[in-house]
Amino acid sequence: MTSRRARLPLLGAVLLAGSVLADTGPLQQQTLSLDLANRLVNATLEACHADGRTAVVAAVDRGGNLVALQRDDNIGPHNTVAAQRKAFTSLSTGSTSRALSEHSRQDPESANLNTLDELLLLGGGVPLRVEGELIGALGVAGAGGSAIDEGCALTAIDSVIPQ
Repeated sequence: MTSRRARLPLLGAVLLAGSVLADTGPLQQQTLSLDLANRLVNATLEACHADGRTAVVAAVDRGGNLVALQRDDNIGPHNTVAAQRKAFTSLSTGSTSRALSEHSRQDPESANLNTLDELLLLGGGVPLRVEGELIGALGVAGAGGSAIDEGCALTAIDSVIPQ
């Protein structure tokens, strides 16, 4: 039988560990600003245009909220929703939507990801990171295929967000 005095140091250690882990202050996180979103959307469209392509580009912040969206003329209406969902997918998973699409095809346990209405398992969604922190994502649709959509976004990110 353990004496009360022998259990006190253990109890103190548990309480101390709990107080260290419990941070009751506000979180300080970076998120995508309207200015940065607009610069990224513009740069993405410029990258698509440089390749003779048109597109829709959506930018979401770290909470998945739409911050900016631009759509070229003569783009199918479904592409607007697709761009938003690609951005959300990328933000939600922290990976490109194309990588997630490939993973879900190769891993039977991930195959059902395509049943989640919010996710779109097509390339064109790219996470936005600043100093390693996920601050939002871009989604591109209508430029002529997943790899092209993703390429436009990557070109823009490289030109706007210095690594």
